[in-house]
Amino acid sequence: MSGIWASLPGDMDALVFGVLLATSFGASFITVALGIGGGALLLAIMASLVPPAALIPVHGVIQLGSNAGRVALLFNHIFWQALPAFVGGSILGSILGGLVVVELSPAVVQIGVGAFVIWTVISRPPGWLRRWPAVTGAVSSFLTMFFGATGLFVASFTKSLTLPRHSHVATHGALMTIQHMLKVFVFGVLGFAFSEWAVFILAMILSGGAGTIAGRQLLNRMNDAGFKTALNIVLVLISLRLIWAGLQSAVS
Repeated sequence: MSGIWASLPGDMDALVFGVLLATSFGASFITVALGIGGGALLLAIMASLVPPAALIPVHGVIQLGSNAGRVALLFNHIFWQALPAFVGGSILGSILGGLVVVELSPAVVQIGVGAFVIWTVISRPPGWLRRWPAVTGAVSSFLTMFFGATGLFVASFTKSLTLPRHSHVATHGALMTIQHMLKVFVFGVLGFAFSEWAVFILAMILSGGAGTIAGRQLLNRMNDAGFKTALNIVLVLISLRLIWAGLQSAVS
């Protein structure tokens, strides 16, 4: 056991490690059961417990593992037609994000993404989300290099496809797996030392995998109408939190 603690990064103690493991389980459970929300929850908790310089890249690797697990469980439900253009846009957005020197204001990103997602919930998702997946991929991949959890933005695109609940979760997971894979690659090229966080990341991914398996049981018991209602509620609540956090950051 002492070997595990010695492998944890920085000054992370057992209590913090336990809280983050539990959060990873709960975040994956929420994402599978309701389609969205886990990544933002995990980012919010990690933001108060993980050094700022490591937050976005480490969160990206954990989310890559979590979404890959979701894809593995629901592989047969993926709506493959949604992927090609999104992937092309995501590659461009990730490269541009890695090249940008001036950071975008977190407050602007939080308020903008939150307001946009609420708009897509209370009104019909804009047609360009469905017609131009390359634009969705490019914008969300660019933003994720600075903000971290843009799953809400991608969920708006997935929601516009009006898929059954299993296909929605599987397709969103596939899109996010690609996006996080690109983000991790770019941070690696930029020189982030992922090896220092390897044990922590592996433990978080395994805990998230257990949450994914548990969340699928709830997904199987829901109907499509109940799933869409729950998804909209979660989208609005998380978006309101994003807007509130953005406003607080803007005035501080």
